[in-house]
Amino acid sequence: MSKRGESAGKQQMVVGKSRFRYNSPLVQVCLIGLVCFCCPGMFNALSGMGGGGQVDTTAANNANTALYTTFTIFGILGGGIYNILGPQVTLISACSTYVLYAGSFLYYNHHKHQAFAIAAGAILGIGAGLLWAAEGAIMTSYPPPNRKGTYISIFWSIFNMGGVIGGLIPFILNYNRNEAVSVNDGTYIGFMCFMSAGALLSLVILPPGRVIRDDGTHCTNIEYSNVSTEITQVLKLFSNWKMLLIFPASWASNFFYSYQFNNVNGLQFNLRTRGLNNVFYWGAQMLGSVGIGYIFDFSFPTRRKRGFVGIVVVALLGSAIWAGGLANQLNYSHDKPPAKLDFKNSGSDFAGPFVLYFCYGLLDAMFQSMVYWVIGALADDSETLSRYSGFYKGVQSAGAAVAWQVDTHKVPLLSQLVVNWSLTTISYPLLVILVLLAVKDEKSPEESTNSKEVALPPADDGAVGGLTKLS
Repeated sequence: MSKRGESAGKQQMVVGKSRFRYNSPLVQVCLIGLVCFCCPGMFNALSGMGGGGQVDTTAANNANTALYTTFTIFGILGGGIYNILGPQVTLISACSTYVLYAGSFLYYNHHKHQAFAIAAGAILGIGAGLLWAAEGAIMTSYPPPNRKGTYISIFWSIFNMGGVIGGLIPFILNYNRNEAVSVNDGTYIGFMCFMSAGALLSLVILPPGRVIRDDGTHCTNIEYSNVSTEITQVLKLFSNWKMLLIFPASWASNFFYSYQFNNVNGLQFNLRTRGLNNVFYWGAQMLGSVGIGYIFDFSFPTRRKRGFVGIVVVALLGSAIWAGGLANQLNYSHDKPPAKLDFKNSGSDFAGPFVLYFCYGLLDAMFQSMVYWVIGALADDSETLSRYSGFYKGVQSAGAAVAWQVDTHKVPLLSQLVVNWSLTTISYPLLVILVLLAVKDEKSPEESTNSKEVALPPADDGAVGGLTKLS
């Protein structure tokens, strides 16, 4: 077993007065947010255009099916791999696969051979599984227990700024191409540049044993694991009652993407308007994550009560948004496609579908932030949370793989909407049960200081091992 985690965990690093120390949870969560801004954020913008920016969505649907199939496997295994390799090796390996995926559609723009896109999708599924397991461990274990909602909202806002910027790229580069055509080469090259920057940025993420909270305690006492331990622990997840209760929410949380991207944004709007819509879709995610993060951290004195209220808020808002989606969906189908809307030329006809798509983005962020908050409330150590997060992303990806094939086989649009609405609705009471049975209220500061989770000695005020004070 590697000794790196042990030595890192025992280091007494210097804590400056600033929250913006390089080794602070806030800075590290912001950095992982920037990595996700550049890689999955740009991927989201690419997918959000419908068909990966292509007129024919077949190649993108098949690539996404391959992606989410391997993502299912490596999402579940990703937490164990992260516990063995640590954040830097895990993340740079993962981020590199995003560049390959965007490049495959640049190739498809010229040759129309989907084999490369499908293979790149499968490889990206491996990388995405690793990235999101690492991200989940960092986002849920680095923050203080009573501020996890806030840190999740900070991460989600930075991450989704990638989708906002990524939406501007096709909007600007294809502004004068309002007919139904595929995006130009510059769009894909722009995505590849951002994704490459994200891969390099992943090298600055610190391992959990070197991250120190403002009170001088290490965020977690982790020793890098070994293969046999992780295989055993991953297998146990499938009989873990907590994970079984979170299974429907995990399955639902990306299932609606194929419907929203291809059959709302892709079918109802022309090319340049789809790019503009994505700016607002991912911008809405920033608002949604901040709003639900406030509820989960500040609305009531006790954590469990905040959890109950947060779930109820998401459930009520989600039901209203899906009801609006139903009203919109009754106006068109595969057999009766809608006229393409343009933000400049369609007048008031543009407003309703645009607001709906904006609200879908709002709900996505609130739903996923809710699930992450519940996961983060189940434990505090990085090893356990990396496995929980990996399980969540693995099941999520299995649902997405099915969803992309559902769309490929042209299942009636109304049926797709009803299934999406039903899956999210089933999730809420199960999450309430999970909070009721498994989430405990925070300990007092005195209890937390003496708990096993923060048993490492507080950091000294001087430099250690050649490290200078970071403030």
